Amino acid sequence: MQEALLVLNKYWTEHGCLVVQPMNTEVGAGTLNPATFLRVQGPEPWRVAYVEPSVRPDDSRYGENPNRLQTHTQYQVILKPEPGNAQELFLGSLQALGIDTAAHDIRFVEDNWASPALGAWGLGWEVWLDGLEITQFTYFQQAGGITLDPVSVEITYGMERILMALQGVNHFKDLKYAPGVTYGEAFGQAEYEMSRYYLDEADLETQRSLFEAYAGEARRMLDARLPVPAYSFVLKCSHAFNVLDARGAISTTERARSFARMRGLAHEVAELWVARREELGFPLGRVSGGDVVPASTAVAADEAQNRTAATEPAVAEQSAAAEQDAVAPPAEPGPATLVVEIGVEEMPPAEVTRTAQAVRTALTEKLGATRLGHGEITVDASPRRVVATVLAVEPREADYEQTVRGPRVSAAFDAEGNPTKAAVGFARSNGAEPADLGRVTVGANEHVALTRQVVGRPAEEVLSALLAEVVTGLRSEKNMRWNAPRLSFTRPIRWIMALLGERVVPFTVSSLTSGRTTQVHRDAVPPTAEVATADGYLPFLKEHGILADAAERRRLVVDGAARLAEAVGGHIQTEQYGALIDEITNLVESPTPILGNFDPKYLTLPADILVTVMRKHQRYLPVVDAGGSMLPHFVAVANGACDHDVVRHGNEAVLRARYEDASFFWKADLETPLSEMRQKTRLLTFEERLGSMADRADRISAIALRLAQAVGLSGPDREVLERAAALTKFDLGSQMVTELSSLAGIMAREYAVRAGESQAVAQALYENELPRSAGDALPETLPGALLALADRLDLLVGLFAIGAEPTGSSDAFGLRRSALGVVNILLGRSDLAAIRLGQALAVAAEYQAVAVEQRHLEDAAQFVLRRFEQQLIELGHSTTDVRAVLVRGDSPRLAARTLEELESLQGDARFATVLAAFQRVRRIVPAGLEAVYDPEQLHEPAEQALHAALAKCRQVLEGETSLVRFAAETGELVDAVNIFFDNVLVMAEDPAVRANRLGLLAGVRDLAEGIVDWESLV
Repeated sequence: MQEALLVLNKYWTEHGCLVVQPMNTEVGAGTLNPATFLRVQGPEPWRVAYVEPSVRPDDSRYGENPNRLQTHTQYQVILKPEPGNAQELFLGSLQALGIDTAAHDIRFVEDNWASPALGAWGLGWEVWLDGLEITQFTYFQQAGGITLDPVSVEITYGMERILMALQGVNHFKDLKYAPGVTYGEAFGQAEYEMSRYYLDEADLETQRSLFEAYAGEARRMLDARLPVPAYSFVLKCSHAFNVLDARGAISTTERARSFARMRGLAHEVAELWVARREELGFPLGRVSGGDVVPASTAVAADEAQNRTAATEPAVAEQSAAAEQDAVAPPAEPGPATLVVEIGVEEMPPAEVTRTAQAVRTALTEKLGATRLGHGEITVDASPRRVVATVLAVEPREADYEQTVRGPRVSAAFDAEGNPTKAAVGFARSNGAEPADLGRVTVGANEHVALTRQVVGRPAEEVLSALLAEVVTGLRSEKNMRWNAPRLSFTRPIRWIMALLGERVVPFTVSSLTSGRTTQVHRDAVPPTAEVATADGYLPFLKEHGILADAAERRRLVVDGAARLAEAVGGHIQTEQYGALIDEITNLVESPTPILGNFDPKYLTLPADILVTVMRKHQRYLPVVDAGGSMLPHFVAVANGACDHDVVRHGNEAVLRARYEDASFFWKADLETPLSEMRQKTRLLTFEERLGSMADRADRISAIALRLAQAVGLSGPDREVLERAAALTKFDLGSQMVTELSSLAGIMAREYAVRAGESQAVAQALYENELPRSAGDALPETLPGALLALADRLDLLVGLFAIGAEPTGSSDAFGLRRSALGVVNILLGRSDLAAIRLGQALAVAAEYQAVAVEQRHLEDAAQFVLRRFEQQLIELGHSTTDVRAVLVRGDSPRLAARTLEELESLQGDARFATVLAAFQRVRRIVPAGLEAVYDPEQLHEPAEQALHAALAKCRQVLEGETSLVRFAAETGELVDAVNIFFDNVLVMAEDPAVRANRLGLLAGVRDLAEGIVDWESLV
């Protein structure tokens, strides 16, 4: 350990970092050290490295867990401004530690970091070494609630994890800390005793008093304009809070209040720090635009520093290619292939697919707005690149004739036919003489005009502007900044390769200039490659071990995993794990499936736990037997060439540690009464204004019981619901679900059965969480369905009441998913037919902790209906038909049945007559007119016949909901309507007669009200 720390100190000082000392009070991470939190503020450059003992009371395990410590060792690096090649510098540090980066599978996996207490956030990655997270790598965007400019990059090494992997040990106690001294021998006692303190002995009142005292002292130091001591007391506040939290002594209200207080203090500290540095004249200087180094230049410089003589010919070839680009003659005429590669630091998997689609759309639209002829457009993407290919691009735009319209002829010439000043000015402004003017007719007016031949622009000119717009227009669901002005994207863009045939398409975006150089695998020698031509670019990348085609990568993942699983008598459930396979596909540029194994003793854990650990934490594919039971094997997918044995061993060690954690949680939870877990949910914040998870569970329970009354639930099902409602959400207080939140409901069922609850109660608790996503299973039991429905109704009403409805792509609480859950639960069960959406939302409103206005309920109902509408359209139903039946959306089951009936009536001549008649009635009757008329005042035979037909239909159709039967039973009425319109003047001159006839027609209108939206069926 100590040797590794010395190596990192040496490495980073050689790269311009100061080495400072750890903070002299407890901090939860190196980020909290003033050398990071304060120094990333303001315009001063800053490069620093330091060791930080990081204290996290909640990770206390008495020294028994092999991977969790209340005090662990971080090594922190801050590079401000981010240099453009921080990833390469980091990989160099791993090599300095003795890690063979070519043999191991080193991966940058999406991680969006945030610290609510400090008002700080950033985007970046977890860095994996053979599946083990060893480092947090973050581009800071905000700290103390202040947007950072320039952006800093933070690299946080987890030293125990790195050293355990290097030394091949399975427990932190067995680490060699120094020659002849193990980690356990040096620090095992402290780990045990501090765990005892944090979990068992810390005095709660003392910690609360300390929190208040520290907060008060921080406030006093801020008032004295001393940000450094103020910040030290904010850190002490944070530690006192963490001790209370580890003891389970922080309530929902306290948590929200404490976080807000610490965040406010941190914000004031940050502002005061920058102000004080400015008063001092920013002693370290200011970062200027000149300090921003293009990534391609930074990488080249860094590689040049470490490159051996064997790479020198490649460098010479690159220089020659660049010189050739500068002096190359004009391109030969004829169509050519365009290839554009946007090089990015590892994108999140979802953004790989999304960005490929966005680039294709942008290219299609922008090329379509030009006159440049071209062929097919394809876009491929992998984690580090987006490759657009356009076939058969013409060498220039087509020439065209342009007509420019001028003033009217009447204004362009005087009475003698001489050009006026208006005509002369128009002609000269367009480089012509009045004699050149022609005439065009626009509408009823004749104008003078000029017609000229416009020569099409060369392809390079068109593409240079167009491609720059494509790059600057890139956006993702969550964007970040880096040291490239005017660019904002999911991760930093580091290079652009753009070729039309053999020529570079030149353009500049921010600090990036297009060229013919691409970056290949980082451990390749060299890590860059010159591209001679756009033709055959994907095969060129393949020769360098990179598969840009996602479909090809996916096929290699599926086929390779299936082959490995078959070798041990199992198979991969590719359909079940389709989403996981898609994610894996977009985590790698060259899939390398590797079979791993784990100790069969872990098969005693519920299979859901085993699979969730593999899927959520490690992105492994489980191997199962013919019956679907777990086998002690898994498939990991590495990125590119590696030492399979080394990578297999590393991944197996990671999974073993994960399963040890799961076993620890499983055993601890089985020893905890369900009531105690339920009580712990009072410490879990749901939403500050809506209370704790326990408050939410209480609301779900009450709503479910009210809904049960509506459907007449009784007998054993009623007893099951009452017991399940009393326990609902209890598993959120378990250690397992705290660690693996996706197991909510699953663990409720497991723990309930083992605590002696009936299978029916356990099943209802499980079904409370269904459906989890579109296409997921629905509750099979009525008690489970009522709980699930109540859960989603509470979520919708509560969040709409506080204004937290989804906006754009943001849906933090999964309200879109909840809305579809409500729809599909009501759709799927005939025994819930008595429940109406509007009434159910109103019931949920009665139990909310905040006031719920009628507009909130209406907005929530419309939100659910819009999701229902979208689902039906996505299933292939006509938009017109779907909108017509949504008038019955208060009962999704009735609306769906009506849609089926409406589709069955398509092409039916009789229904077309019915439709036309009712639409005609609705067009003539004023909106809002009541169906009031006097039958005694109906004197015309057609009036009387219509009245009689209406009365008969009312009697026959009373309470009828079927569209088919409505259409069948209204035949006589429809005939009467048509005769009425043929023989009666509705808008009679006599107001009384006119009003009576309109009232009669309003009665016809109202008979059909609510069956479908007749007006939408045009």
